[in-house]
Amino acid sequence: MVTSADCLKRFGNPEKESGLTLWYVPQYVWQNIPTIPRKIYCNEQLILPLEIAFLNVIDRGLQDEIKTWDGCFNIRKARGLKSLSLHSWAIAIDINAAWNGLGKKPTMSKELVRCFTDAGFDWGGYWTRPDGMHFQISYLT
Repeated sequence: MVTSADCLKRFGNPEKESGLTLWYVPQYVWQNIPTIPRKIYCNEQLILPLEIAFLNVIDRGLQDEIKTWDGCFNIRKARGLKSLSLHSWAIAIDINAAWNGLGKKPTMSKELVRCFTDAGFDWGGYWTRPDGMHFQISYLT
């Protein structure tokens, strides 16, 4: 699992926004999953796995399960911790936050979770302190 120490080593201070870009989400994604924005400011390393995850969602007919897009890039500390959140380097996303709060039992279907884990994401719903809205890339290149 990628840590904030890994990100600091690879990308440096998140305020420099190293490796970040504005991704123009392909039309077939936002037309099929209307809650996904047309543009996402994210780390370049997030683009391919996220596009694959969205394709998995579409191919598996789970579009309606993504109710909200709740963000990607946000420089901040991880909630309740001293380390920075991986959102600080834009290698993590949140979806369906209202139904999958930090520390609460996640409500996301196993099928939707697999769309992301099959594409190279770790899911926060498996953590000791569940964060069911949270997906982060599993490795850095």
